[in-house]
Amino acid sequence: MDTNKNSYTIIYATVMVIVVAVVLALAASLLKERQQRNVEIETKQMILKSVKLGLDANAQKDKAVYIEDLYSKYVTDTTIMGNGGELKLYIVRLDSSKKLYVIPLRGVGLWGPVWGYISLESDFNTIYGATFDHKSETPGLGAEIATANFYNQFSGKQIFDPSGKFVSVMVVKGGADASNKHQVDAISGGTITSKAVEEMLYKNINEYRDFFSANAIINLEN
Repeated sequence: MDTNKNSYTIIYATVMVIVVAVVLALAASLLKERQQRNVEIETKQMILKSVKLGLDANAQKDKAVYIEDLYSKYVTDTTIMGNGGELKLYIVRLDSSKKLYVIPLRGVGLWGPVWGYISLESDFNTIYGATFDHKSETPGLGAEIATANFYNQFSGKQIFDPSGKFVSVMVVKGGADASNKHQVDAISGGTITSKAVEEMLYKNINEYRDFFSANAIINLEN
């Protein structure tokens, strides 16, 4: 074939495009299962983190295996009906007397998605623990929602006021009242992301109120 002809150039380019497409498709197919596995492990790790179970520094097992074992030991998941229709709920039994309920959270931050998990005591009111993460919030500012200094504030807070009204937890700029069971400190310089977490908490937790009403021992009437 005459390599100087336009037809050669067109055929060559077409063949190269096909070859590259096949290689990329094959790579994506081979990596898909691994990527799904990584997402699954990350999700389970966050759920465990929300109930204050994490990696043992002395654990001899592979990280993924350790998380799987820990998750299967303590966590079961179920689907319930709530204000938002079918909802995922994770039930954690730390021991024979300690049962927790973990709610997945999804929201939108300043630059992209934010998400997390929050665990409630059996009264469906008191927060046991929480953890948050983000896709692209600003390092040192909004990205601080993924740090212990931020999410540890939620432990012991409550989502209903004494009258049983759902109030969730407010993320307060300029400093929360330490005695207020419904407030935590916002991130300095990360006001928009902090408010995104507040909105995410209110919206997502509120979807479970039908379940709370049927199971909680506190009065949930507005």
